[in-house]
Amino acid sequence: MKDFKNKLVRFMYGRYGTDQLYIATIALSFILVIANFFIPSPIIRGLSWVVLILTFYRTFSKNIYKRQRENQMFLKFWNPIKSKFSLAFRRLKDIKTHRYRTCPHCKKVLRLPRKTGNHTVNCPACRKDFKVKIMF
Repeated sequence: MKDFKNKLVRFMYGRYGTDQLYIATIALSFILVIANFFIPSPIIRGLSWVVLILTFYRTFSKNIYKRQRENQMFLKFWNPIKSKFSLAFRRLKDIKTHRYRTCPHCKKVLRLPRKTGNHTVNCPACRKDFKVKIMF
């Protein structure tokens, strides 16, 4: 087992390996396989194989610079979506104790304690004061 691990490490030396785009394409391939299980189609099966082959091509590629650029382009697309969902999940988690409001000056989202009434809030990003009304 140790010998196999050493051979694998030597084989992967100088190759790109895994990144966030790798995880996303593996997940996409898995979703396509599951979809093909419920809706059998040669197109879906072929598409899942193409995605899987491209994923392994990227993993074993020695053109590291090009793979890093592909990953950066993916992250430019993915990070805004991810941040919106993470904010929504945080809002749901904190619904009993906090309220989220946006600063009218810098548009930063602030997490405020849930105290009903009118409050004056000082934005930590732009240092401007603004009034907030928390209903419930």
